Amino acid sequence: MLRLAPPLIALSLLAVLAIIVAVAIGSVPINPAQLWAVITGEGEPLHRTLIFELRAPRVLAAFAVGGLLAVAGALMQVLLRNPLADPYVLGLSGGAAVGALTAMLAGLGMAMVSGGAFIGALFSTLLVFGLAHGTGSWTPTRLLLTGVVVASGWGALVTFMLAVGPTEQLPGMLYWLMGDMAYARSPWLALSVLGVAVLAAAPLGRSLNVLARGHMQAQALGVAVRPLEWGVYVAASLLTAVAVTTAGSIGFIGLVVPHMLRLVLGNDQRLILPAAALAGGALLALADVLARTLIAPEQLPVGVITAMLGVPLFLYLLHRSK
Repeated sequence: MLRLAPPLIALSLLAVLAIIVAVAIGSVPINPAQLWAVITGEGEPLHRTLIFELRAPRVLAAFAVGGLLAVAGALMQVLLRNPLADPYVLGLSGGAAVGALTAMLAGLGMAMVSGGAFIGALFSTLLVFGLAHGTGSWTPTRLLLTGVVVASGWGALVTFMLAVGPTEQLPGMLYWLMGDMAYARSPWLALSVLGVAVLAAAPLGRSLNVLARGHMQAQALGVAVRPLEWGVYVAASLLTAVAVTTAGSIGFIGLVVPHMLRLVLGNDQRLILPAAALAGGALLALADVLARTLIAPEQLPVGVITAMLGVPLFLYLLHRSK
């Protein structure tokens, strides 16, 4: 376990630095001395308002969402034994999108939009699992194919809702679909779920390492494969549902971050899962800074930034791993 400590300590420092940078940068820049004054209970009222009421909740929410997506992506890649799997591959984001857009079309408030997204994501989880299981057992390939088909169906339904929706509601619907941290409210639920997930996954690291090598080998080594696969699927689905509920559909974090960490740190899940939480959170916090400042005073959906960063980075990683 001692060899796992240095990478996690380095990533923890990187995460703290990313949060500080994200809090300090904005339309009103805050230098380190001013930031320290606010943290110690002093500082100007404007700076205290900016940090505690506006920036810190958004930055912490971005960190939590990035961590949730990265951990969910790492779990999905183990479950499906596919390094190209991501949290949305089984249609969770599509179900969440349909739930959220339905609430928007009904004119409900943001709390109900978040609730609709969560219900839609959980419904999609149950639907994919039920269809993949059928009258017998399910395999990673069957689960993956079922998820892809269900995701296509959700995508068609989302397109229909955008086509028939009122024109004045389309900007908000499109921003939600692209992922926008402006929709994030309190970060504490997402942070709590992220912390519980990392702590709960820690004792399962060895079993996940064996599961990643294959179903038959895991059974031969005494791993309870079916309960473990069910637990991984439910956990990844719940993490993705909370992330999508908090900030909409944000792509590439759950795909790129675990893949990048495996190239650098190896494939030990005891290290990859907490490292994914830290690296994913730091990456999304910094991406949200770009979303807020790139074309200020206008703001971009953070999903646009993650796609712009994720596509070339992932292509580079694929090139390196050939």
